[in-house]
Amino acid sequence: MPRKVLLIDDDRLQFRLTQAHFDNFQTDRYDLEWAETYEDGLSKLMSGAYAACLLDYQLGERDGLQLIREAVARQCRTPIVFLTAEAADRVDIAAMNAGALDYLVKGEITPRMIERSLRYAGKLAETLEALRLLATHDALTGVLNRREFDRILAEEADRALRFGHTLSLVIVDVDHFKRINDTQGHPVGDVVLREVARRIAQQVRTVDRVARMGGEEFGLVLVQADQASALDVARRVCAALRTAAVTVNETLQLPVSVSAGVATMPGDAGTASTLVAAADKALYAAKTAGRDRAVAAGT
Repeated sequence: MPRKVLLIDDDRLQFRLTQAHFDNFQTDRYDLEWAETYEDGLSKLMSGAYAACLLDYQLGERDGLQLIREAVARQCRTPIVFLTAEAADRVDIAAMNAGALDYLVKGEITPRMIERSLRYAGKLAETLEALRLLATHDALTGVLNRREFDRILAEEADRALRFGHTLSLVIVDVDHFKRINDTQGHPVGDVVLREVARRIAQQVRTVDRVARMGGEEFGLVLVQADQASALDVARRVCAALRTAAVTVNETLQLPVSVSAGVATMPGDAGTASTLVAAADKALYAAKTAGRDRAVAAGT
C-alpha cells in the first residue's frame, strides 16, 4: 500500500505540479494529500498519518517556519521537507534549524529530487527517533529512564501548579530484589525487571508515564490524578505482580511482589522534589508494614 505524503501549500497550482512529479517517480510510490491552510495543515500533520510532509514557506498570514516550530513543540515525529523560493534568502537554513530535515528550492524541483528528498528525510527521521529512544528510555526495560523521568515530573509539576491540577507520583520497588540477584543471578533479575515494567505499564493510562528510576525502583507520573485514584493504581500494580509468578524459563517461575508509595500535589508536596520525597517516605512505610502493599503519604 502506498504511503501518504502531506503537502501544505496555499497554492492549488503547486499541488497539481507536485502531483505530476509524484506520478513520475521511478521507484517509490506515495499518495499525495493536500492541505491549503495553516490550521488544516497542522491538524493533519499532527495526526501522525503521513510518511512525510512537504511544507511551503508562504501560508497566508503565517508561514511554514512558524508551523514547523509549533509542530515540533507538540512532539511531531513526521519528517518535514521545506519548500522555498530562490528569493527566500537563508529561509532554508532557518527551516532546518526549526526542525525540517531537508529543503527543496521550488524552481529547481524535479521528480527525482523530490523522491530522493523524501527517502532521505524518512531515513534520517528513523535514525533520529532511534537516538531519541536511546536518550530517553531505559535499555533493559524499555520504559523511560531516570533523566526523562526527572524532566517530565518537573514539567508536569509546573503545569499542575499553574493550572491548579492534581498530580500524583507512585514509586514502586521490587521486594527482596537483591535476594533474587544473589540466588538466581543477574540475568534472572533482568528478566524480573522487564516483566515488572511490563505489568506496571498495563495498569496506567496512556497519558501517564512509567520510568525506571534506578535499580529495582520505578516511578509512575499520574497526571490529574488525586490520591484515591493514584492509590488505586498502586494497589493494582501490587496485585498484578502478586497474582502470577514471573516465568523466567520453562523450568523456573519466581513469585515476585512489589511495594508502592503514593504522594499527591498539592496535598503532600508543592514541588517535584518534595513530591518524590513524600512518595519515597510512603514507600518506606509500605516496606516497614510488611511489603507487598501500597501506602499513601500522610496515612
